[in-house]
Amino acid sequence: MVLGLLREEGIGDTELSPAPRLADLKELAETVRASGTPVELRMPDPGDQLSPALELTVYRVVQEALTNVVKHAPGARATVDVAIRGTDIRIEVIDGGNPAGPSCGPGFMAGHGIVGMRERVAAFGGSLAAGPLPGGGFRVVAEIPAGAAT
Repeated sequence: MVLGLLREEGIGDTELSPAPRLADLKELAETVRASGTPVELRMPDPGDQLSPALELTVYRVVQEALTNVVKHAPGARATVDVAIRGTDIRIEVIDGGNPAGPSCGPGFMAGHGIVGMRERVAAFGGSLAAGPLPGGGFRVVAEIPAGAAT
């Protein structure tokens, strides 16, 4: 149920509502919190610095990363940092790992979500790294040149 709330539901639904923007990350974090996953969100007020297309990409990367936390590490605490630094935007989502046990050990394979995030970021000339952390948990980091979409 929660995963359905976090993912795009249908083309008809998205055609009727405006595309998500950075300001909508607050509501996304609240939705994830309501599902039982603690989320700390740190982000600047973007003003009009970023294009709507880039804001949508940032939103979708955070959305997919949080969906993965809910799916693969239920109950884990997640931290989302979105920072605009000069001409770049940096997204980092870290979770503390599944309290019930490892969610991504040696046999872990990246799914389509990570591929999709990587493709979205690459469309703006950016890069994405995702993988398990040595002490447990998972980290997604995306860096996108903000000037590429103004």
